[in-house]
Amino acid sequence: MIRMTRLAYGFAAYAVFLVAFLYAVGFTSNVVVPKSIDSGTPRPIWPAIFTNVALLSLFAIQHSVMARKSFKAWLHRFVPAPIERSTYVLAASLVLLLLFWQWQPMPTLVWDVENAFLSALLTGLMIVGWLTVLFSTFLINHFELFGVQQVIADASGAQIAPPTFRTPLLYKFVRHPIYLGFIIAFWATPTMSLGHLLFAVATTAYIFIGIALEERDLVQLFGEKYVSYRKAVAMLVPGMRMP
Repeated sequence: MIRMTRLAYGFAAYAVFLVAFLYAVGFTSNVVVPKSIDSGTPRPIWPAIFTNVALLSLFAIQHSVMARKSFKAWLHRFVPAPIERSTYVLAASLVLLLLFWQWQPMPTLVWDVENAFLSALLTGLMIVGWLTVLFSTFLINHFELFGVQQVIADASGAQIAPPTFRTPLLYKFVRHPIYLGFIIAFWATPTMSLGHLLFAVATTAYIFIGIALEERDLVQLFGEKYVSYRKAVAMLVPGMRMP
């Protein structure tokens, strides 16, 4: 019964993630969802900036702190190992949904592409960005990344194999195709508002911070294999190798 409860919890966390991910697509592109990045009644600019920066900071802090080994060790005192990843995914998804709900629109236009071809090109790039994010998660085991494989293994009594170093497909050209996809998705838009620009700048800055923290952990986990990989493969732009 305990294992079945953990299994249900893992699937529920994954369902919340799917809602948050799909809503993020509509939120940043101003389509389908009831509240997007530019919808709603604008507030005075400085209160709006303060609120939005606070929301973005909350997401960054949650995302970074819960990924640290010291926090995971503390969390294990309260949360069983099979649902640790699901708990992280659930927390991140709920904070993201809070950001969507409380985001303050800042509709002042930074650019608005009127040329039909360029507008379609930017929209197409945005779609490519989101597809790159999703495709890249499946390349490295989508269901393990979001905690589903762990709860299934727990329910069936199977053992999760230790992590192995692999560089499938896109990972042969850039070390972080998921982050690359997010950057493309956030910046490729035919209509860029001040609020969207704040979102894109803040998330891009956090991506570089996240890469630094993540690669430190990967070097500790895989040692010289990852060090050699980092020297040989670009971080985000194919062919542009940087430390």
